[in-house]
Amino acid sequence: MNMFSIWYCLVFECCSTGDCRITNNLTGLGEDFHRKLHGQHLAQTVVLKAIRGFLKNPTPEKALALSFHGWSGTGKNFVARMILENLYRDGMKSECVKIFISVFHFPHAKLLEAYKVKLKEDIRDVVLSCHQSLFIFDEAEKLPPGLLEIVKPYLNHYENVDGVDYRRSIFLFLSNLAGSTIMELTLQFWRAGKSREEITMEDIEPQIREEMLIAEGTAPNGGFVGSSLLSDNLIDFFVPFLPLEYRHVKLCTQDALQLRGVTDITDAVLDEVAQGMVYLPKEERLFSAQGCKTVSQRLSYFLP
Repeated sequence: MNMFSIWYCLVFECCSTGDCRITNNLTGLGEDFHRKLHGQHLAQTVVLKAIRGFLKNPTPEKALALSFHGWSGTGKNFVARMILENLYRDGMKSECVKIFISVFHFPHAKLLEAYKVKLKEDIRDVVLSCHQSLFIFDEAEKLPPGLLEIVKPYLNHYENVDGVDYRRSIFLFLSNLAGSTIMELTLQFWRAGKSREEITMEDIEPQIREEMLIAEGTAPNGGFVGSSLLSDNLIDFFVPFLPLEYRHVKLCTQDALQLRGVTDITDAVLDEVAQGMVYLPKEERLFSAQGCKTVSQRLSYFLP
């Protein structure tokens, strides 16, 4: 526990985690994944095991780095939000959590050097004030090329960087990169008559990593260009988010209706919303192009 957390516990209520801002509700996280995350058996398993193992290790060798990949609307932000809500008492508002939205926080490539200084300061400040910190980089592929290289020392096996220990931090990188690769593999399984639940990390993670390494070294733009996070093996897991099918859209619609307090949910309403989505590829029309991203907004059109 760092000095700030010790002071915090002296002034405020202290908990088993050493800091009441940190809840680490792994049971709740597992339940949320089971009840709310549809069609993502790999993400459910890998993310929960990775976070549980990391938090239960009293002396981690490095910060935990997870890279989420898949089409928009497949659940990457949804999972990130469930993580922060279960690990931190104040969720999105927690002092222990910092979210970077690439197009909002770092919109101009010409300001790269200024962004590097600010990003370094932001990460250091959060870690100094909270011994278990969470950093989320949304749409990481749109970050200015070279910016992520600043993060490299914080993900390495150093006991400290300029006197600060970053090894109890969690870094999440959310990206649409490799979405088409993930879709193609899922489609191959479907065409072979196999269930999507038969897809394993061994089937898909090497392909994601290979595509990311190419992006890291040769792509004309994108957040991983100019960094060596991948080639130096600092990303612990490349987590695939599979494209969602019609049945998953119906489940998302049911969840959204329940959140609005609707009790009389008919299959006809669920079908009506799901049928309004665009499905790909053109021949099979198997996967929702928007995932579940627009379900909540569409409900207003269908509800009285």
